[in-house]
Amino acid sequence: MELRHLRYFVTLAEELHFGRAAERLHIAQPPLSQQIRQLENELGFELFHRTKRKVELSEAGKLFLIEVQQIFRQLQQAIFLGKQISRGEIGKLILGFVSSAAYNILPDFLLHFRNNNPNINLELHELTTDEQLRWLQSGRIDVGFIRPPVNENTYESKIIFQESLIIALPENHPLANQEKVSLQYLKNESFILFPRLLAPGLYDLIISFCQQVGFSPHLAQEAIQMQTIVSLVAAEIGVAIVPESLQNLQRTGVVYKSFVEETPQVSIAMIWRKDDISPILKRFLEVF
Repeated sequence: MELRHLRYFVTLAEELHFGRAAERLHIAQPPLSQQIRQLENELGFELFHRTKRKVELSEAGKLFLIEVQQIFRQLQQAIFLGKQISRGEIGKLILGFVSSAAYNILPDFLLHFRNNNPNINLELHELTTDEQLRWLQSGRIDVGFIRPPVNENTYESKIIFQESLIIALPENHPLANQEKVSLQYLKNESFILFPRLLAPGLYDLIISFCQQVGFSPHLAQEAIQMQTIVSLVAAEIGVAIVPESLQNLQRTGVVYKSFVEETPQVSIAMIWRKDDISPILKRFLEVF
């Protein structure tokens, strides 16, 4: 049984006239009659009662028509969904992001994308840069928002956001009332940093920035997430050099100050696998 046999049957059931049905199907009447008879033989029951004056559906034919029409509705739905998926209009995309991205570009972008792509489900995972690289390689995420650089040849990447560095101080710190802070005044401070392995690019920028004025920061404590670093500053464990957008994270006991010195620009990059040809990913990347 082929799909065309079912299409012939439905058309004849609607017209109840071989001539009109054949005309709609753009075939001659004898082949239509032959195909319907062939379908009945294959099914093992009669679909139509035929007389010289009229054609009528049999009782079995009436029930068969209802079920076949349902099949065609399901087929049209399958075709519709297939087209949506092929255009990247429906499906799922798994994203990774460094915690600091939640305080700059990510919220507005996600809101814009969701409003314009309501049938795409975005699954979000807060991960460090090195975790995202591992997850991306294993296929556990589709796109990452990381701190560059990335030296892997297997990835494509694009810088999507840049910002300066600022200093996070305990609110009762001697420098907390200054409009801007000179990095030189921090030489004897204890610093809170993240392990270099988690984001080597950002880590090296911070260390290099300090070394430009003649010191290497004294490490008081390491923490993985930016939120934790800020909490440790509030607890007066030390001070922390952080991306400028982190001041959007308001925390009691912490003040943020700009530097007198010009700071290096720190970036957030979007990264994805070179061999990923997903239409949903393509649609996602077109936003940037």
